[in-house]
Amino acid sequence: MYFSYEIATALENQSHKVRYSDSVENGSIIFSLSGVAFLLMDAEVCFVSAEEIFLAKIKKFINIHQNSFLVLFAALHGPKEWKLMFRIQQRFLGSNLRILPVHNTVNAVNLMCTIAKTSSKPYIDSICYRMITAKAYIIEQSPVWKTLQKIKLSDSVNPN
Repeated sequence: MYFSYEIATALENQSHKVRYSDSVENGSIIFSLSGVAFLLMDAEVCFVSAEEIFLAKIKKFINIHQNSFLVLFAALHGPKEWKLMFRIQQRFLGSNLRILPVHNTVNAVNLMCTIAKTSSKPYIDSICYRMITAKAYIIEQSPVWKTLQKIKLSDSVNPN
């Protein structure tokens, strides 16, 4: 898997703290700080191998990693690739596996880094705070909220 080497090199060049786990499954990359694990697979390899082989590999991977993603490489995601993803989704329905269809190394690295970054503790806290703040701002700016505030003010001025 040439793309696996490219991804490892790109992540190292960006100074990410990752582990490569060939003992768990060949092509596994684990972001230690966020606990996110990625299994790199080439769609073409899946097509030429027996379905039981790559499904067993995925099963072993998701049994070990709680927060797991399957990174499925294909230059073009046509009908064959979408059928493959559908079969994998059907097989692992209800599991913790998410499938990321990617086209190239840059695409894969960007997705992996974004997911790992947003899954780490300091960023989760920051994102939650921003969401709460945005929600409060949106509610405060809504016409319904402003009408309720006017009614509340008029009731406090004219208590009958």
